Amino acid sequence: MNMLDYDFMRTAFAASGVVAVVAGIVGVFLVGRGQTFAGHALSHVGFAGATAAGLIGISPLWGMIVLTVAAGVGMGLLGDRLSGRDVAIGVVLAVSLGFGLLFLHFYTSFATQATALLFGNVLAVDAGTLRTLVILGVVTLVALAIISRPLLFSSLQPELAEAKGVSLRTVGVLFMAIVALTVSASVQIVGILLVFTLMVGPAAAAERLTTGLRSGLVLAVVLAVAEAWIGITIAFYTDWPTSFCITALSALVYFVAIAVSRRAAAV
Repeated sequence: MNMLDYDFMRTAFAASGVVAVVAGIVGVFLVGRGQTFAGHALSHVGFAGATAAGLIGISPLWGMIVLTVAAGVGMGLLGDRLSGRDVAIGVVLAVSLGFGLLFLHFYTSFATQATALLFGNVLAVDAGTLRTLVILGVVTLVALAIISRPLLFSSLQPELAEAKGVSLRTVGVLFMAIVALTVSASVQIVGILLVFTLMVGPAAAAERLTTGLRSGLVLAVVLAVAEAWIGITIAFYTDWPTSFCITALSALVYFVAIAVSRRAAAV
């Protein structure tokens, strides 16, 4: 049978496509603002939220969304003070995983779902989760479209933007909340530990290969969707872990982008 003859494969392609589009677009701004590590920390915070939600009997996805958005808002409120605080962010990242482990200790039957959260399992996405991902994607992109102009202005020329009346803190808070929603969606595809795969890899490669924002956004989306869909296809025919296939493709594309950009600069 063709892989698209299976319902779960069609759902996997649809879910990964939705998430890849959102992650590719948001990732361009995340990379441009130099906040990739903060975005990675949000995924670990989400793990604590997901396991806590499982402990009290609600959907892990909603627990992840609530806690990542709260953490994202907190990071946004720090503003410029967040820059250079890699150690503090790393501690929060580790503590979040620790709390997730503690919650698993009290709810051992959640262990299988926890593994899926850590490493992703796009083939297990059901129709209900797909609908939730579509809603998350629409909300995220609409919110990003609303703040895109002040976000870009404050990212490129923060002093001038503030002088023109743009609230850097408000923009930062809203953007980190958007990143939190994107992280929650991406975890369903590649997992907490590999969230950089879709959120950073395509955007970083696009940044190497393009000069304009619009071309960078388009290329990042194309790369993210291609990596997700090709990765799922490879996993189907090889029986390798899907998240590994997507991650390997993302890394390969990024290293090729580095080589191409350096070669172009040398010419």
